[in-house]
Amino acid sequence: MQRNIIITGGAGFIGSHVVRLFVNKYADYNIINVDKLTYAGNLENLTDIEDMPNYKFVRADICDFDAMLHLMQDEKVDGIIHLAAESHVDRSIKDPFTFARTNVLGTLSLLQAAKLYWESLTEKYEGKRFYHISTDEVYGALQMTNPEGIEPPFTTTASSSQHHLAYGTDFFYEDTKYMPHSPYSASKASSDHFVRAFHDTYGMPTIVTNCSNNYGPYQSPEKLIPLFINNIRHRKPLPVYGKGENVRDWLYVEDHARAIDIIFHKGTIAETYNIGGFNEWKNIDIIQVVINTVDRILGRKEGEDLNLITYVTDRLGHDARYAIDSTKLQKELGWEPSLQFEEGIEKTVRWYLDHQEWLDNVTSGDYLKYYEKMYG
Repeated sequence: MQRNIIITGGAGFIGSHVVRLFVNKYADYNIINVDKLTYAGNLENLTDIEDMPNYKFVRADICDFDAMLHLMQDEKVDGIIHLAAESHVDRSIKDPFTFARTNVLGTLSLLQAAKLYWESLTEKYEGKRFYHISTDEVYGALQMTNPEGIEPPFTTTASSSQHHLAYGTDFFYEDTKYMPHSPYSASKASSDHFVRAFHDTYGMPTIVTNCSNNYGPYQSPEKLIPLFINNIRHRKPLPVYGKGENVRDWLYVEDHARAIDIIFHKGTIAETYNIGGFNEWKNIDIIQVVINTVDRILGRKEGEDLNLITYVTDRLGHDARYAIDSTKLQKELGWEPSLQFEEGIEKTVRWYLDHQEWLDNVTSGDYLKYYEKMYG
């Protein structure tokens, strides 16, 4: 069945993996990648599929309501996978207005454009879907009551090959109360509420997912893992917030893309699904794994660059622990994470070291100059 699907933020980290998956898997779909091409968007992420007949790129701002409405009408859009967002917590602390504009007003612009277009059709909402991708950070923070790590209180086939440690006895569930602590998470929480409100008020067929920290190829080198890979490569300092004791649940980006595919096609309208890796790590432990992996691949003595670790003042409002329970997604739709964290880190490190030109273009900002020349 032919479908016309907008994927917003498709030139970004997670978005590019979702675009690639859908373009390659669904030859009868028309995939429209809508991206503003801010610092986080990079079309070099998609050079392998840019000439595919079922792929189209549109440079546009999701906050431009008229542009979004006309695009939906012109392309006869019946599905929206919404990933476009400002997503860096540190940036949100310095500039909360940009996060409110993109994450809240941009989402509202898309919702209203979809509502007006779909309600103008004879079939209205039949066969339509608005899928909003959010974050576990909307839930706030969990207490780290088991600092040494314990076996988590859930079972999964995949977890036996994962890190399989938990640093507390509580987890984020789909009905966990929202308690965002940063401007970023507050903006995402607001956008989540708008999506659900459009279902409750207008009957729009919506789905929301909240995911844990993603890692893998094509992630901006301002984020922890690629930043540290690049810094180790150049033997630059590795800045660690506080004591590095904060805990995050990590999810390989291709596993997330698979989950998005399954949820878009089989998820229940108006439901929320949490997507996590059952894979909790302290930041300092992740950093040591990354250092050891980079050193080994570069032919250095393993652990040689541990002395690059530099402890810096902790981030304002830095949440102690995030941990997602993905049992609902596993039981209802059959998804589970596929990679051990160490295996995912190995693949990730090798990708960045094999794509040093991509990494250099992003860190230098040269990729932005290219887009300015193309688009003005």
